[in-house]
Amino acid sequence: MSIETISSNHSFGGTQTVHKHASSATGTDMTFSVFVPEHAPGTKLPVVWYLSGLTCTHANVTEKGEYRRACAELGLIFVAPDTSPRGEGVPDDDAAAYDFGLGAGFYVDATEAPFNQHYKMRSYIENELPELIAANFPADMTRQGIMGHSMGGHGALTISLRNPGRFCSTSAFAPIVAPSQVPWGQKALGGYLGPDPSVWVDYDACALIERGARLPDLLVDQGAADNFLIEQLRTHLLAQTCEAAGQPATIRIQPGYDHSYYFIASFMEDHLRWHAERLAEPKG
Repeated sequence: MSIETISSNHSFGGTQTVHKHASSATGTDMTFSVFVPEHAPGTKLPVVWYLSGLTCTHANVTEKGEYRRACAELGLIFVAPDTSPRGEGVPDDDAAAYDFGLGAGFYVDATEAPFNQHYKMRSYIENELPELIAANFPADMTRQGIMGHSMGGHGALTISLRNPGRFCSTSAFAPIVAPSQVPWGQKALGGYLGPDPSVWVDYDACALIERGARLPDLLVDQGAADNFLIEQLRTHLLAQTCEAAGQPATIRIQPGYDHSYYFIASFMEDHLRWHAERLAEPKG
């Protein structure tokens, strides 16, 4: 349960830190960042998890996400893990492949060699890292929200759908909603889990909803000018699936916005306020 602090900075009255620890899930060192707003001693704060997309580390949202002012105002802890195991001996695809291997863990527990030794991002995010956060930060683990971007949006949706009751709120920016049906997902799920699509269901948000998994509510923003929308993201499939299943969802197509952090930063505060409403202290 021990963690090493790599950096610590005062920001908006709170503290932004980056940490490293030896992960039992991945068998590697893992890095994550945490923003803790100013709070009274002994206070426990709700937690919002942010899962990043392809090629990213914890640093992308930490440096470009523009979340600290809102988290400081709303009293939210913000946790941003890495997207894959890293280090000597961790297998990767060829150097030109950004969508599989390092930086592209797809939040799965791999079963196919050689990736099954280290690529255990599902276990890391669902089990190991929450235990670390609970043990080392003033986190109220009864009040958790989860969000993510692109591959991380896929991760946020599927993790929340697989763990009913754990998350009070779930949102996503430009998520991969049906990875079984798009090239990014087919490559990753096939490579990590094997060629049988029937074993991919736990990692496909649309398939999980079709099989009965539900969320209390869902917020999704998608840029209309996103160059990955048609081939890889297919947000309309999530809208159709939610409507057919009676799954409450607000799915917004935002004109002019692309896939970048300019898009994420533009709607980050809106998402955090939406989470904060659902993470408020229980009344009575």
